[in-house]
Amino acid sequence: MHEFSTVQLHISADNVASVWLNRPDKNNAFNALMLEELQEAFHRVSQQPGLRFMFLRAHGRHFSAGADLAWMQASARLSYAENLAEAVRLNELMAQLQHLPLPTVAVVQGAAFAGAMGLVSCCDMAIAADDALFSLSEVRLGLAPAVISPYVVQAIGPRAARRYALTAERFDALRARELGLLDEVYPRAELEAAVQTWTRRLLGNGPEAMRACKALLLEIGDGQPTASRQAQAQALIARLRTGTEGQEGMQAFFDKRAPAWTEVMP
Repeated sequence: MHEFSTVQLHISADNVASVWLNRPDKNNAFNALMLEELQEAFHRVSQQPGLRFMFLRAHGRHFSAGADLAWMQASARLSYAENLAEAVRLNELMAQLQHLPLPTVAVVQGAAFAGAMGLVSCCDMAIAADDALFSLSEVRLGLAPAVISPYVVQAIGPRAARRYALTAERFDALRARELGLLDEVYPRAELEAAVQTWTRRLLGNGPEAMRACKALLLEIGDGQPTASRQAQAQALIARLRTGTEGQEGMQAFFDKRAPAWTEVMP
C-alpha cells in the first residue's frame, strides 16, 4: 500500500491497481491535497507497464460528495488568476485519468456529485451499487461544471448533459446506466463480488492488446473512418498479430487452452 493522506494506492499480486478516495469522514469531498495526491497516484500507475488495469474506488458510504466546503470557501477568496490556476490543475487531473495507458473502471457507491461525475466520466468503464446517486450540482451555487463538461458530454451525450447541468437534478444508478455513464448496476451487497467478476474478466484479456486497444480508441475519438485512422488501425492489427502476445493468444485458441497471461487469474 502506497502512503498518501487523502487517497490510497494498492497494487495486487496479479498486477491490478486500485486507487481509493480516502476521506470517508468528509464523504470523500475534494480538496487541493486530494487532487494533488490523485495526480501522483495516477502518475505512479502510468509508470508501471506491468499493471493490467486500474479500479477507481472510494472508502466509506459515498464515492464523493464533490468539492470540500472549506476548500470552496478558500477558493471564493482567491483572485481570478489563482482560480484559473486551480481550474487548470483540475483539468490536468481529468485528462490524466482519461488518458491513462491502461484500462480503468470506476466503482461507485452513494453520492457522486459535481467533480466526482467528472472522474467517473473519465474512466473507460463504470459500475455502481444501486444506491448510487449522481448530480451536476454546480449551478445551485452559481457555478458551472465547466472543467468536467467535455468528459461528461462524452459519457452521457450533449442533450442529457445540458439537462442535468442546467437543472442540477439528481438521478439514480439506473438512469445513469440508461445514459451510458454506468455499464452495470448491482445491489450494494453484491458490489464487491461484481468487482471480482470484472477482475477475472479483464485478467482474461491480453495486457498489451488492452493497452493498444485503448490507445487506438482514444485516437479514433468520434469514430469517423479517416485515412490516417484507418492506416493506424491496419498497422496496429498487423503489429499485434505478429507480436509475442498475439502469437500466444492465437496459438492458445487453436490449442484449446488458456493463454499464458491468464495464469495469475484468481
